[in-house]
Amino acid sequence: MASPAVEIIENYFTCEFTTIARDGSPQTWPVSPRLLTDGRFLLTTSIGLPQKAFNIRRNPKVAMLFSEPTGSGLTSAGAVLIQGDAIAEDRIVTDVATEPELAALTETLFARQPAGAFWSSWPGRQLWWSYYMRLLIYVTPRCALFWPTRDFTTAPIELDLNEVQRVV
Repeated sequence: MASPAVEIIENYFTCEFTTIARDGSPQTWPVSPRLLTDGRFLLTTSIGLPQKAFNIRRNPKVAMLFSEPTGSGLTSAGAVLIQGDAIAEDRIVTDVATEPELAALTETLFARQPAGAFWSSWPGRQLWWSYYMRLLIYVTPRCALFWPTRDFTTAPIELDLNEVQRVV
């Protein structure tokens, strides 16, 4: 049985992913990361929208806040904050099938957003081919905080990072 924090990570459709911009201000995007078996997270960015990668290369400190339960199917909606260090790979992946972890992330995305499957069809790929040229981003957690009720006025519970791992 997965911990409540892992259930949130695995079932919330998105999280708020924050990097640090060149001027030191936070920049936040909605992303759908995948928790890997080794406890790291995988997310991607398109080469057409590489700002996340640029920011990570300047400052690897990132945060991921899983706070929005809409569509998750969870009856007890908490929140999880992951703070960690990210690496944005230099290589460009053009075929998701060549990377098993990326293929698994893609399957998760299509299950959660079935309308997006059009963009994987031949016409969709012809219209927006650059979207499929992906930079992989790996996040290694350094701190994990849990709010069982999403009441951010209360002190969070600090999680043992061993709790924030996918159980296979």
